Order: sequence, then C-alpha cells, then structure tokens
Amino acid sequence: MQTETRLLIADDWEDYALLDSGHLQKLERFGSQTVIRPDPQAFWNPAKPVQSWKADARFAARGPDEDGAGQWEILSPRAMDAWPMRWNGLTFTARRTAFRHMGLFQEHSVHWRFAQDQIRAAGRPVKVLNLFGYTGMMSLACAAAGAEVVHLDASPKSNGYGKDNQALSGLGGQTIRWIADDAMKFIAREARRGSKYDAVVLDPPKFGRGTNNETWRFEEDLPALLDGVQGLLTDSPLFVIATAYAVRLSYLALAQTLADRISPYGGVMEQGEMAIPQAGADRLLPTALYARWRSAA
Repeated sequence: MQTETRLLIADDWEDYALLDSGHLQKLERFGSQTVIRPDPQAFWNPAKPVQSWKADARFAARGPDEDGAGQWEILSPRAMDAWPMRWNGLTFTARRTAFRHMGLFQEHSVHWRFAQDQIRAAGRPVKVLNLFGYTGMMSLACAAAGAEVVHLDASPKSNGYGKDNQALSGLGGQTIRWIADDAMKFIAREARRGSKYDAVVLDPPKFGRGTNNETWRFEEDLPALLDGVQGLLTDSPLFVIATAYAVRLSYLALAQTLADRISPYGGVMEQGEMAIPQAGADRLLPTALYARWRSAA
C-alpha cells in the first residue's frame, strides 16, 4: 500500500470564511452571518484585537470541553437562528446550536469533493455508507455525484435537518436512506444481512451516545468500529474516509489502524491534518486529523 502525508486545506468556499483567529477565539462568516466561537488551538495573536471583532453572535462555553454545551450571546439585531448557505451546487441550512456547531463542519469540504471525484470516476453504481453523518453534507455530496447513500446518525433531529437539506438541494430524486441508530449495532446488523458498500465515511465524536443510550468512546471503540467497516466492504471498494477530533491521537495512529483493515486491497492511504485558511493572512487553523484510503484502480 502506498502512503501519502498531506495537509488538506478547505479553500473551496464562497459562503464561508475564517476572518480572524487568535487568543483561543475565531471570527467566522457563515453565509450572511458572522459569529465568534472558542477554538482551543488558536494560541497565536489575532490580526486585530478580539475586543474589536464585530459579529452577529458569540458562543460562550460553560466548561473546557470542546464539544460541551453553552449559550449564544446575540450581538446584532440582524442575527438569525437559521439561514441558507451553498457549496458546489448544494443548498443547506446553517444554524447556531447549543454545542457551538453551525449545522455543518466546513473543513470537511475537502472530503466531500474527494468523494464526488471518486464516485464520478468509478463509472459504475456506487453504494456509500456515511456513519456519524450529522446533518448530511457528505451524504448530499455523494448523492449529487450519483451514489446510493445510507446515512446514519444517532440523532433523529440531525437526520431531519439532513432530509430538509436534501430537499433544499433539489436531490429528492436521489436515493438517501436516513437512519437513526447506534453505529456499532447498525454495522453488526448489516453484516448479518450480508450488506456490502463500495465506500464508507466515518466521522465519530470523541464521546457520544446511541439511540438507546449506548456509549461511544473514540479511543476504546475505534478498532472494533473499523473491524466492522472492513466486513462491510465490497471486493472492489472505492474509498474509506476517517476523521478524528479532540482526541489524544496522532494521524499516524489513525491511518495505521485503518491500514490494518484495508491493506489487502492495496491502493493509496492518505494521512495528515485538515485545516482552514484565514482570509488575508498566511495562517491556517488546524481542525482535525484524517486518514483516507482510495483504490489504485
């Protein structure tokens, strides 16, 4: 298996921009709205003093946990709870949530585009499993490229938002199954049914709970998850994408753990970090670790 180490930079946006960052904060534009959110990796000095930043809303965390709850402070009369955004022909809704997220993870555009390229180049029907799929941007990207998609997330609310985004993007005629379930239990059932997938995407949280209060812990459960993914791959898979946030883990550990399961297929393993460019500055904000495999064919 060939290995490549790369930094993936999400620089293909018109409706999103990182305007400034520093002193553990970031100033961002999501479509028509500008927000300030904490960021534990922005140790550096901002381009402009944080107190001078102008935004529609600011998120205040209740504790040190990067994915912990908090509340939004409204700073402008033009602040909205939800609003439309676009990426590469897809239309979706951004929104301020109680966990600082905005209804999308914009740095993942590097994987959305990669998946679309792989699907379109395959020249055959492609079935994709999107695990921990959140509000469905990866599912929409794959469906827009012509794939049949099974989207799984433990949150019925997130799946509902994903269905709304599917309609907004004019993809009502594309096959996306929206399933609310625990990932490990779903994978086990799919294996018993003999289901197979040409591509699998997994974006697991550091910690989470399933639909029946099942517990997920990244460092403990990742190997078993990847074992299950391996068992669901077809004889000629196209790609597997895995990302990791807020964990004490190297991208080397993530890639090598995935490679244990995928090496019989040969192909190419990419590994490294994901980042967002800051507008008007020679600066990148790191966001996540990733490992993604693609077929050599």
